[in-house]
Amino acid sequence: MRTEKKHQLQQLRRWRIRKKITGSKERPRMSVCFTSENIHVQFIDDEAGRTLAAVSTVGSKSPVKDLSANVNGAKAVGALAAKNALDKGIKHVVFDRGGKLYHGKVKALADAAREAGLQF
Repeated sequence: MRTEKKHQLQQLRRWRIRKKITGSKERPRMSVCFTSENIHVQFIDDEAGRTLAAVSTVGSKSPVKDLSANVNGAKAVGALAAKNALDKGIKHVVFDRGGKLYHGKVKALADAAREAGLQF
């Protein structure tokens, strides 16, 4: 019962955030998703409905698959996501925290991406 309420409140926060931010080809949306075990980052062009770049701790080809969804893993994924985006020509992004509060893992990922060269 309590987890259902927390999930509903997070979904409302996610919708409230998504009403205000959208990504474009020049400035895609950097969407962050944390599960209990993994971290996913996508750079999305909402106008075309396409994912331009993505990094995750899931998959056999993932260079950060040994890290878990904690602050250290978030720092590594943030730096790798920024490097991947810069390789594809993405310099400016809009940060979508996905309904999570901006502290802890989310803040660590954002700070690591900024240090690696992304601007948002």
